[in-house]
Amino acid sequence: MSAARIMKGQIMTITKDTIIGDILDADRATAPYFLNMGMHCLGCPASRGETVGEACAVHGVDAAELIAQLNAHLAG
Repeated sequence: MSAARIMKGQIMTITKDTIIGDILDADRATAPYFLNMGMHCLGCPASRGETVGEACAVHGVDAAELIAQLNAHLAG
């Protein structure tokens, strides 16, 4: 497991309120999950500051499904 996936001794857990930039900083391999949902502007400061819930609402994606995928990825 990547050390970047661990925050304060625990595996990072994604919620709808987690900031996308924090997720990408913890594990860049999560980028394809956002790209697959149509979020192609990951380098944009505005998109990095959005929460998962906000991005899902804008892109018409089921937040619970994306969160489950991201958490499964981070759990390794």
